[in-house]
Amino acid sequence: MLTTLRIKNYALIDELEISFNNGFSIITGETGAGKSILLGGLSLVLGKRADLSQIKDSSNKCIIEAVFDIANYDLETVFNQEDLDYDPQTIIRREILPSGKSRAFVNDTPVNLDSLTNLSGYILDIHSQHQTLQLTNDSFQFKVIDALANNADLLKEYANQLKKYKALKQQLLDLEKSLSVSKKEYDYNVFLLNELIEAQLEGIELKELESTYEQLSNVETIQETIGYSKSLLESDEVGIIDRINEVKRQLINISSFGKQYNSIEERIESVAIELDDIVSELDNLQGHLSTDPKELQLVSDKLQTINNLIQKHSVFDVSELIKLKEELEAKVDKSENLDTDILDKKSEIEASEKQINSIASKIYKNRVAVVPEFKSNLENILSQLGMPNAKFNIEFTETDKFLANGKDELQFLFMANKGGQFTELKKSASGGELSRIMLAIKSILANYVKLPTIMFDEIDTGVSGEISNKMGDIMKSMSKNMQVFSITHLPQVASKGNWHYKVYKTEKNDVTHTDMKRLTQDDRVVELAQMLSGANITESAIAHAKQLLN
Repeated sequence: MLTTLRIKNYALIDELEISFNNGFSIITGETGAGKSILLGGLSLVLGKRADLSQIKDSSNKCIIEAVFDIANYDLETVFNQEDLDYDPQTIIRREILPSGKSRAFVNDTPVNLDSLTNLSGYILDIHSQHQTLQLTNDSFQFKVIDALANNADLLKEYANQLKKYKALKQQLLDLEKSLSVSKKEYDYNVFLLNELIEAQLEGIELKELESTYEQLSNVETIQETIGYSKSLLESDEVGIIDRINEVKRQLINISSFGKQYNSIEERIESVAIELDDIVSELDNLQGHLSTDPKELQLVSDKLQTINNLIQKHSVFDVSELIKLKEELEAKVDKSENLDTDILDKKSEIEASEKQINSIASKIYKNRVAVVPEFKSNLENILSQLGMPNAKFNIEFTETDKFLANGKDELQFLFMANKGGQFTELKKSASGGELSRIMLAIKSILANYVKLPTIMFDEIDTGVSGEISNKMGDIMKSMSKNMQVFSITHLPQVASKGNWHYKVYKTEKNDVTHTDMKRLTQDDRVVELAQMLSGANITESAIAHAKQLLN
């Protein structure tokens, strides 16, 4: 419940701090006194967007802070979902800076407005005249029935499955689009892939292939060069090897005369051995040389094919061609498997539909089951509120459409008088009737929804006399299960409160200020008397006020 409200530098309020108790609290004040300012401040705590114009002194920040005792309401899970620190005495604070920026805190932890709105929905319900108009909306009517039917978990499961179902439908659509596109590209991709497969690219090094081509193209030149080189090395008269061997024989004669001569002789020996190896290698190369026009043609064709593919696909080497081949294989495989994937996806969608239909059916049955008792309670309460002939016709029809909250369409029809016809609420109920219907619904919901605090903003508009007495009794009865506030202009309702607060204006230095105070018993008599007779309080008004309070 709301235990403390602090407001600083907001609208006509300089600084206000006031405490509240459980039970039924009344808030009164003359028109324009500032009750709407109080509601505006609480709305900021609930997550309403801030406005720089709401700051009284634009050079200082505006602060609104509300303290809630939520120890008995099992809200730890909600705090965890919003990643907030739970505290049985939760403090929600909004700040509007002179720059116009707004900040929100829950137990001193910064929080965004979405999280604040989600959290506040479990803590405080401000019922305004605007919310009374929501009574005519299907979404609100569904929320009422689903709260009575305890459908919260089923609706959450339904929403999750519906999200999954829509995702599967989108995946199927994407697959079907891919199939349409792939049919156009399939033949071309297969053609490109076959070209690359026929090229037999695996294990090919382009530089080696080019080297082989050069060798096969220049066999005669290589043969002549090797032959001439060998003759230079092995010629009997001027052969390099014979000359080296002669040098070696000469150096052997002086190798024993010192290390330096021995070293030279060893190096010549190495040169002689290396030249012998070179000759052997040249013999070997010469032996493997052959003029083969067919092999040359094969290598030439291979090289031409690869170079053409490199140019065609704008790549740099064979490895990139191989990578491209693998990508084309994947595309072709995907195209060939799309029909199977589509069938599999349709099976998934069918299974998902069955699951959603099962959940929707449970939601429907729960809704239908609570309607008779809800209608009976609603009509009984309205009878007490001066609408003895009010009747409702509430019917659910299962459709074949997956809607946001199930598969049902709702008819919530109202008949105010005997002999009338059932019509939509917004067409048949007056403002006063809507207020009484809303109060009746809220009083029924109070037995099902564990909400710490509810605040009615002039829900008694358009009623008077005995009806206002009954409305006050209903709100007082609700206060046994929750903290209830009523902003009212009716003394019959105001007299029912356990606590009475007055919002009033004062003037200081030609500046208007709004303030709020809790009334004593004597103050309440005066306040009720003013509500009964106006500014000029009469003895009969005083007596009537005392009678109401007793």
